[in-house]
Amino acid sequence: MDTAEILKKVRQIEIQTGKLVSDTFAGEYLSVFKGQGIEFAEVREYIPGDDIRSIDWNVTARTGMPFVKKYNETRELTLIIACDVSASQRFGSLDKLKQETAAELAALFAFCAIKNNDKVGLLLFSDKVELFVPPKKGKKHILRLIREMLAFEPVSKGTDIGLALKTLTKVIRRQGILVLLSDFLSPLEQFEKPLRLAAKKFDLIPVVISDRRERTLPRLPVCIAVQDPETGEEGFLTLGEKSALRVEQDYQLRQAALKQLFNPLKIEAIHVDTAQAPADPVIAFFKRRAKKLKR
Repeated sequence: MDTAEILKKVRQIEIQTGKLVSDTFAGEYLSVFKGQGIEFAEVREYIPGDDIRSIDWNVTARTGMPFVKKYNETRELTLIIACDVSASQRFGSLDKLKQETAAELAALFAFCAIKNNDKVGLLLFSDKVELFVPPKKGKKHILRLIREMLAFEPVSKGTDIGLALKTLTKVIRRQGILVLLSDFLSPLEQFEKPLRLAAKKFDLIPVVISDRRERTLPRLPVCIAVQDPETGEEGFLTLGEKSALRVEQDYQLRQAALKQLFNPLKIEAIHVDTAQAPADPVIAFFKRRAKKLKR
């Protein structure tokens, strides 16, 4: 896309996402992502009935009168969007690339965050950390993040989810929400350990973006040339019954392995297809999580 097309696409995403956030998502986001921290506010004189564990013994010793510490709960959260920009993200069998779907999903979460006064940061990764934008607030900041996701030209074509997770675990000091956007086609052993560590620090939400041609192939008596977008490896593929079944089985095994990795960590993934409206699976995710929190 050239500059004009990128700006037009950013504007389209802003309008579509803004309406969704106003109508539905901001409240859902607030209900399922709650601040967990507390910050010190002041000390005041002890009142009978106060919890004795809140007594400030230093002030009490200096004044000779019992004083207690007062805290305020902090609602403000930090949302980090980590987005895979490897070559496989530039695939789409219909009218939308996985990269564009990722940008729409990122916008949805980001606008919900700023509507609730949270900060948003962005990490773009291939098999390198391609770009890191520190968390900030504000609409201009969010529009910049969307523009980066649509227009950014990565240096590398490969994927290293583990590196992205390790980096964020180190550089983000506070706990927060981590939305991880990828097709998750990398070998699981490359990111299993970093994912476990990241899940301890963040409210980790993997968003698995896929295209229908990664799940199923047409059954046609033809042979086509294919190329791996990340490795450049070339070959030929016969579009017959055997190839179609193999692709379907590989996809199902892949999803089962991801589920087996996520479930013990109590991580619920969001699965999004490039052919569907990205908002639909996110709405379903929010509703499921809200229901669990009420139990």
